Amino acid sequence: MPLSPDDVSRIAHLARLELKPEEQAAMLVQLNGFFSIVEQMSAVDTRGVEPLYTPLAAVQEMPLRLRDDVVTEVDRREANQRSAPAVADGLFLVPKVIE
Repeated sequence: MPLSPDDVSRIAHLARLELKPEEQAAMLVQLNGFFSIVEQMSAVDTRGVEPLYTPLAAVQEMPLRLRDDVVTEVDRREANQRSAPAVADGLFLVPKVIE
């Protein structure tokens, strides 16, 4: 389902972008092209296809190179949060930005 100019205006508003009419028209073409590619990819039947963690795995057997999950750095949360204007329970507090 292609986007309309109204959709692009709404997306621009949500992203806090001010688009000129020619920019809006170009964005409409680009977004519709992007969604067209996504639709084509979604239409491909991938049942029975194993996911690849690297493209090389399709050509040759590749062992996973995983490391042990070991803490390698010291906890510096307190030092990092010292300059924050507001902190609670180890979290940075920020002003509400969602309408």
